[in-house]
Amino acid sequence: MSDKLEFSEQVVIITGGSRGIGRAMVEAFAHGGAKVVFTYVHGSDAARTLECSLRDQGLSVQALQVDVRDEKAVDEAVTMVEKEHGRIDVLINNAGITADGLIMTMEDKSWSDVLTTNLSGAFHFCRITSRFMMRRRQGSIINISSLVATRPGRGHCNYAASKGGIEAMTKALAIELAPRNIRVNCVAPGMIETDMSKDVRALAGDEILQRIPLKRYGQPAEVAAVVKFLSSKAASYITGSVIHVDGGLIV
Repeated sequence: MSDKLEFSEQVVIITGGSRGIGRAMVEAFAHGGAKVVFTYVHGSDAARTLECSLRDQGLSVQALQVDVRDEKAVDEAVTMVEKEHGRIDVLINNAGITADGLIMTMEDKSWSDVLTTNLSGAFHFCRITSRFMMRRRQGSIINISSLVATRPGRGHCNYAASKGGIEAMTKALAIELAPRNIRVNCVAPGMIETDMSKDVRALAGDEILQRIPLKRYGQPAEVAAVVKFLSSKAASYITGSVIHVDGGLIV
């Protein structure tokens, strides 16, 4: 099993990789032997610090500033990676934002920003990356969803719609790309200790913990471990699945 979880010489693209779950995935794949290329749009200091830290350990990591909403920028970045390395083995669509608000007061920009970043951004990366994967007749795509896709709360209409779309797109692409031996799966984290969940945990942390069967928040590394497994040869017969990493909160 350990050999199947190794990614030596494989090329892995991770969007939104400078912090939180994205950072944990960058670290996990880099330590697993992969050549990791991760994107960021803001927080260049954090991205460069992560890149330098892992490179100092002798690992292959590259940070690229790419706005996932910009299809031309995405196409250029992915094409550059494929040209430089000659392959793309794994794509992980993790980049995402929130802009919570009640429907009666939500502005069009709050709706469109979340949908364009979370859903269209993943579409842009899937479209160009799948072309290169199809040529080699192999690959793995992991889309990061959220518990909110199936258990939304008040003020989540835009975020829930974007993540519900991610899960539906995952299943559609799993069917479409299976004949070329490309697997497409989805990981839906619950309440993970990241900057993105900080405000929610501060506001309703005790109530949330009471609803989680394991009675604790998840850690980014725990999500990264599941993503790494799904991307590996050990998961070679898994496609079209949505895996919840939420301490049992979905039950």
